[in-house]
Amino acid sequence: MLTDTQRVLVAVSDEAARTSLVENLQADGYVPLAASCLGHARSRLADRIDALIIDLGPDTMKLVDTVRGGGCSADVWLPILAGSASEDLFYPVRLLERGADDVIYEPWLYLEVRARLAALLRRAGAGRMRQVLYAGALRVDVRARRVWIGEAEVELTNREFELLRVLASEPDRVFTRKELLETIWGMGDWSRTRTLDTHAVRLRHRLNVAGDSFVRNVWGVGYRLIDTGVTPVR
Repeated sequence: MLTDTQRVLVAVSDEAARTSLVENLQADGYVPLAASCLGHARSRLADRIDALIIDLGPDTMKLVDTVRGGGCSADVWLPILAGSASEDLFYPVRLLERGADDVIYEPWLYLEVRARLAALLRRAGAGRMRQVLYAGALRVDVRARRVWIGEAEVELTNREFELLRVLASEPDRVFTRKELLETIWGMGDWSRTRTLDTHAVRLRHRLNVAGDSFVRNVWGVGYRLIDTGVTPVR
């Protein structure tokens, strides 16, 4: 499902601060997802998230490392705004060095949070050189050439990845055999080869391990990734 609504994970251990941030973000048109601890935050990262606001005390660094190290299904370039109540002047520096994009001092001033969040999202939208494609539980990071079904990474050959990349660019569109063979293999004489069908079968097998159904054969025409609904991306 394609949506312009930006989803923000609010991983803040203090209940009052978390509730206030969630309510204000919602009033400003965001879709906030709340998490009160490291484990809860990691589980929420499986959802499509556009930005992360984080203050989990001693676990803040751990969550930053999880995202930036690719240890979850979230985009490794996810914008991160971290809060700091520490009296250690070097703590914000360490947060930035570990991968936070911005640090805000507490107590939270919502107008400042909103402005900093908007700035991070603008930079992320304008500056990304990669493309991330979503289709249901499937996530394709085109720049990194990595694929996930939920939390599980899927290993593909180069040709399988290229086939998936094309299909995922418009997941419910039918790509003709001619289009796919010319785009991926550079073949002009496309009517006499089973190359596409062989790779499509292998790709379908690799992607359907979790019970999902991807790569649909439209008889006499070509292939599409799924039947309905999908998505996008940056």
